Amino acid sequence: MVKDLISITQLTKDHINQIIDYAKDYKNRYHNGETKFSDLRGKSVLLPFFESSTRTRTSFELAGKLLSADTINISGSSSSTTKGETLFDTIKTIEAMQSDFIVIRHSMSGAAYQVAKHVKSHVINAGDGQNEHPSQALLDTFTILEHKGSLEGLKIAIIGDILHSRVARSDIKIFKKLGAEVTICGPLTLIPRHVESLNIDYFTTDVEDAIKDKDVVIFLRMQLERQKKVFFSTLNEYSIKYGLNQKRVDMLKDDCLIMHPGPVNRGVEMQSELVYGSRSVILEQVENGLFTRMAIYKFLLNN
Repeated sequence: MVKDLISITQLTKDHINQIIDYAKDYKNRYHNGETKFSDLRGKSVLLPFFESSTRTRTSFELAGKLLSADTINISGSSSSTTKGETLFDTIKTIEAMQSDFIVIRHSMSGAAYQVAKHVKSHVINAGDGQNEHPSQALLDTFTILEHKGSLEGLKIAIIGDILHSRVARSDIKIFKKLGAEVTICGPLTLIPRHVESLNIDYFTTDVEDAIKDKDVVIFLRMQLERQKKVFFSTLNEYSIKYGLNQKRVDMLKDDCLIMHPGPVNRGVEMQSELVYGSRSVILEQVENGLFTRMAIYKFLLNN
């Protein structure tokens, strides 16, 4: 039984395949003109987001509405945490509203787990500190599968701010679980100290070495809001050494996918004209995020 989605480690291969199958079904039906579903009719979804978000919050909210749920947004700036209320008391107050789902984003690693321990609602981790972002990993997997059919044996490179990236941690877990070979790349200052604990196959600080012969390359957002000290001299230097430019695109395999969890710092992680270039599937990731999050709701309800 899976009550909550806190971490990719909770999911077996069968669970992942079930979620992807649900997402495929919703996407096919939506594109065939079915724009309203009844799977969550009579259910309620609360979205307490204590960190700013556009894609994830909007995606989860719209997913709930398409499934006929009642959805309510709660932002950190408008919650009673600004008055000194603890996270625990905030969540117990929310639970008293008899919500069926709580989709939470918080700056503290482990926040979603702590909430799930104390409520009966289904809890979905929409990003907790530098820990995990499981729905992003699932939508990234869905996007790759649409193009490649399987992750077994694929070579995937994740490049950039690994140290602060919850996306990287969740992506690595799901990609390895599904049989991919994972390389990470970034400046030493933005790589976790115990990099071997990430269960990757290869680590390099040379971006051109990292992208060579890869089937998928994922460029991560430079998370300046989480950087409490200086990790590199300038953004321009970072872009020169680790950003995607046309020269590096030309080095990629012809069928290599370019991905980014968004939002993109244009001119930093990649040159502006490459964000929506012919190799980029960034907008597909955004679209697939909607159907993947619909699938997550259905998966938790059925389990």
